[in-house]
Amino acid sequence: MWMVNLARSIETKLHVVCGITDRQYTYAEMRDNCAALAVRLQKLGYKQGQTLAVCLPNLPEFPIAALGALEAGLVVTTVNPIYTPDEICRQLVDADAQFVVTTVDRFDALKEACALTKRSIRIATVRHKATEALPEGAIDFAELVNPHGVDFSALRRPNVSIEDIAFLPYSSGTTGLPKGVQLTHRNITSNCEMLKAKSGDVCIVEPTTDNFQDVLPCVLPFFHIYGLTVTLLSKLQFGCKIVTLPRFHPDSFLNVMAKHKGTVLHLVPPIIIILGHHDKLQSRHTESIRVVMSGAAPMGTPDAERFTARAPGVEFQELCSVGEPMPNTQAKVVDLSDPTRTGLGPNKVGELLVRGPQIMRGYHNRKEATEEMLLEDGWLRTGDMAYYDENNHFYITDRLKELIKVKGFQVPPAELEELLRDHPKVADAAVIGIPHPVNGEVPRAFVVAKNGTPVTEKELQEFVAGKVASYKRLDGGVEFTDAIPKSATGKILRRELKVKYCS
Repeated sequence: MWMVNLARSIETKLHVVCGITDRQYTYAEMRDNCAALAVRLQKLGYKQGQTLAVCLPNLPEFPIAALGALEAGLVVTTVNPIYTPDEICRQLVDADAQFVVTTVDRFDALKEACALTKRSIRIATVRHKATEALPEGAIDFAELVNPHGVDFSALRRPNVSIEDIAFLPYSSGTTGLPKGVQLTHRNITSNCEMLKAKSGDVCIVEPTTDNFQDVLPCVLPFFHIYGLTVTLLSKLQFGCKIVTLPRFHPDSFLNVMAKHKGTVLHLVPPIIIILGHHDKLQSRHTESIRVVMSGAAPMGTPDAERFTARAPGVEFQELCSVGEPMPNTQAKVVDLSDPTRTGLGPNKVGELLVRGPQIMRGYHNRKEATEEMLLEDGWLRTGDMAYYDENNHFYITDRLKELIKVKGFQVPPAELEELLRDHPKVADAAVIGIPHPVNGEVPRAFVVAKNGTPVTEKELQEFVAGKVASYKRLDGGVEFTDAIPKSATGKILRRELKVKYCS
């Protein structure tokens, strides 16, 4: 209902624009298209609690598909559009999806995936360009959302509880197969409300007025929870203008910045690193920026400073800390060996636990994984190693499952990766632990050399050895590679590196 009221107050303002084709929807059009989709989904026989899969890149139709499904009482599972048919099939089966929204160019892959499920699943396609033909057997998404001739009074308002599941995104599978994350309506709305809070002295976005509207170029994928809640859903209540980019390409991103005058950027370290080195970055691309937020993965101070040097109007805050807990959120750091999980004092490293209304209900169809992650008293084990200081600012040191155990010492890969990326001949790096007959494990680095610059294994080993304790040295060696495998939000896929090492 708040969306309907919002659309009435700023209905002529642009809600979402395609950064490639300029296809666009106002807030009023979004409201009507969502309602039209909800009516037609119900007429097709879909019932409250059934699941609709959105398998789209960042397009203007993504929020319409997701919010229209919610309005009909359905659950939305978000699917990575570059997945293979086998990967898509696995998620469709696990989520029990009955309807899929995708693009014309991915229709064949979705058709194959649906066939593999051996279930009856309808597929609607978004035509990204006017010249695209509707594939045979596909439902035209444009017809589903067209409000003309729709009897909106026919929409049956679902009797949805705030504890019912709204979204079912899947984890990136950094440590195993992706798992469905059950997010309730309370989880989503609580998170959106929390994101209204200031970051330090900065308001991330400002409410839209007759003379002002924040502009967010959105390249972080909406199928991932960061892109979904932080960059998309939480910004609806402010009436922001969203400019979608299906994928990150430096030139396209800079074109959007220059044309649409982006004011707020939600990015991840790999993108900031690329922009910091990009020779075409000019003041016309950065002069409108008011706020830049980086998350999802660690970013070294040199990388942040390199970007801010190219964007004089941007000042990064909290280069070391992840800040204080959000409103209505509790956090504590506990000793891994303490069964009582009593909170530690300041400046003591342990596992970070959090509790609040935004915490997931559990993993879908994964009872054991849920019990391992969610404790009886509502605390969620983040798997992050962290500490906090006297000002209650928290610092993430590494992932619990990624720590390298050398002679009983714990070595955080992120520390070595930041060192390597600071080397003038290194563009990117990742570190994993490999088995060692005496030490248990030793660090091994995978390195991308900068623009083919010649650099040797010995040179990098000596560089690191001169800056760290002896047990943190790269005794597992250095392997040069063309690229570091990463998730859509920039997290290093260490599992793939370990498979590469073992092979």
